[in-house]
Amino acid sequence: MQLKSINQQVVVIVGASSGIGRIAALQFASRGAKVVVAARSQLGLNSLVEEIQNMGGDATAVVADVTIFDEVKAIADKAIEVYGRLDTWVHNAAVELYAAFEVTTPLEFKQIIDVNLMGQVHGAMAALPHIKSEGRGALIHVTSVEAKRSLPLQTAYAASKHGVNGFLEALRVELMHQKLPISVTEIMPAGINTPLFDKARTKLGVKPMPTPPIYQPSLVAKAIVEAAEHPKREVVVGGAGKMILLAQRVSPSLVDAYMVRNGFDSQYTKEPKSENAPDNLFEPILGHDKIEGDFSDRAKSSSF
Repeated sequence: MQLKSINQQVVVIVGASSGIGRIAALQFASRGAKVVVAARSQLGLNSLVEEIQNMGGDATAVVADVTIFDEVKAIADKAIEVYGRLDTWVHNAAVELYAAFEVTTPLEFKQIIDVNLMGQVHGAMAALPHIKSEGRGALIHVTSVEAKRSLPLQTAYAASKHGVNGFLEALRVELMHQKLPISVTEIMPAGINTPLFDKARTKLGVKPMPTPPIYQPSLVAKAIVEAAEHPKREVVVGGAGKMILLAQRVSPSLVDAYMVRNGFDSQYTKEPKSENAPDNLFEPILGHDKIEGDFSDRAKSSSF
């Protein structure tokens, strides 16, 4: 399957105000793509568009809540209105809750499913008609290593990522059956140094952290941009993630034992944080529209 060069593409990035989505938008723009960036944070999108324009790029922003299909559809419609086509759809928007299952409420669990799973479904539904009319293109969905191996204290998040994995496997085969030149790529990062851990709701009593080793978001963005030009089925970002998934295939019970021993404390920082602290589970919060989180001193900028 031959996809367009990046500098010939119109790319939509959903979940672009911070972290992986933000650096992916910058990387696409730096290579000449026209980008449509979307998120719930108006301020974050405004600053991103300004940054792209200052480097000579072309960007348009759309504020949208991915749980509402009409708002997601409006992102795709804006791409057509402004640029006349849509070549690649990158869906990265996600929220997180750190809590034992027994203290997770039904409303919290449902919200994570609505954002992380149904949001991805809405994205594909909105993008596919336009990509089909263009004749070729790419759907790129950012999930997590947890799409195939869950961590404790993240039951809702893991369930949502497993759901996206199953959805994409079925969708990919349907498009292949129709002989449509549309690639479907799942990007599965390991622990990434993004602002997610400041924004997440936590019931751990402390601020959460990614399970080490931690990787920089630029590595994930690089994988996303590569998949927009050279079709891939799945990409695991972070060597530790590849090792966990290999171990999961060989012996799930062994990984269970490892998680019992190491999967809990590895997600705790020593920084106290109340479950009543501001979080972005239901609404965006200010002050986190940046690429990297608070673990830059420990994060790896490369991975074998």
